[in-house]
This record gives sequence, structure tokens and C-alpha cells, in this order.
Amino acid sequence: MTRILRQLMTRAGRAAATVAVLAAALTGTTAAGTASAAGGWSCSGAPVPAGYVITMYNASGCNNHGSWYQQPAQNRLWTCSGSPIVSGYVLTNYDSRGCSGVGAWYHELVRNGVWTCPYSPIPAGYRSTTYDARGCSGLGAWLTVKA
Repeated sequence: MTRILRQLMTRAGRAAATVAVLAAALTGTTAAGTASAAGGWSCSGAPVPAGYVITMYNASGCNNHGSWYQQPAQNRLWTCSGSPIVSGYVLTNYDSRGCSGVGAWYHELVRNGVWTCPYSPIPAGYRSTTYDARGCSGLGAWLTVKA
């Protein structure tokens, strides 16, 4: 009887821990309920907190459903395809093999004279001018200047 109780307690403890980890991943909080300042892994489909981007992908994470690493946006950072683009940032390069094969975009803070890729937002106060078909790894790029 004791052996059966120990097995049940161990399974219950593991189940509780699994639920806590999944809840933290899906809500973007740690087990203590505080927001993660440095970022962390979350399961596919979990919301990305405002000001955060996705920088790594693990296909075998979350029981082979895939997991994404979220971290605060910063200048000159490669992010996975599908990552949010934080306000004030533009896409300046593309790597089709990046982010474990799902593709990656290079995020930079907007500035006068930066070349931007397709799908890049153009922040207020800037405009796109000259086009270069070779830019952004052959996807094309537009010169972005202050309006």
C-alpha cells in the first residue's frame, strides 16, 4: 500500500509541476507570478508580451508542439519569422535558415539612411525611397529616410 501511495504522490507532484510550468509559459509569468524580465521559453501559440520578440525556436519543445524563446526587444537582434516587430524597429536583413530553419529577420532601431526589408513597418516621420533588388538577401530593400 505504501508503494502505491508513493507512486501516486510522485505522479501527482509531477502533474502539479507540469501544470505550473505550462501555466507560466502560457501566461508569460514565472511560477511566483511575476513577469519575466529577461524572457523565457513558451509553447507555440502563447501570446508574446508587449515589447518582447521571439529569438529562438525549439521544434521538440512543449512535447513536440514547439516552443519559442521570448525576450525584450533590443537594437541589432535576429528574431524568428512571425515575431512581433516592436514600435520604432525596422527589419533590415533576412536569413532563411535562421531560427532553426523557420527564418529570421534582423531588427534595428529606425534611423535615417537604413535599408529596410519587405514587411518592415516604416515608422512615422520616415519614408521609403530608393529600391535595391539585392537587399535583404535578395528579397529587395528600400532606403528609409527622414520625411
